[in-house]
Amino acid sequence: MSYQFNDQFSAYTHQFAAVAARVNRLALENAETVFGVQLRTFEKNVDATTSYLGELAEARDLEAYKSLLPKGLQVARDNAERVAAASQEVFGLTLKTSEVLGQLAKSQFEAATDQAQATVAKVAKAAKR
Repeated sequence: MSYQFNDQFSAYTHQFAAVAARVNRLALENAETVFGVQLRTFEKNVDATTSYLGELAEARDLEAYKSLLPKGLQVARDNAERVAAASQEVFGLTLKTSEVLGQLAKSQFEAATDQAQATVAKVAKAAKR
């Protein structure tokens, strides 16, 4: 009886470790992807802003400053749009990862339920003898 318990416990522990490793891998992949999206967005925003600031530093008269004001507003608008788009992409990626994790948890619960039902059926069959 002790051997059967140890064998079953070992199997559950192995299954739990495999699932935990998969969950960690999925979470890490999601974090890497999210970081990449945010980093690309930050890089594009910095490039656009520094380009604008370079043009602003080269302006020498009032007319040049007047012509650069609308461009500065456009750069700010574009930066905000990139941040909003990146946020939506990050949300979508996180949602997909959550769905995969939910399906993984669901399959584990179903497997545990099937195993428990099989064990109950086995015990019930043995009790009838």
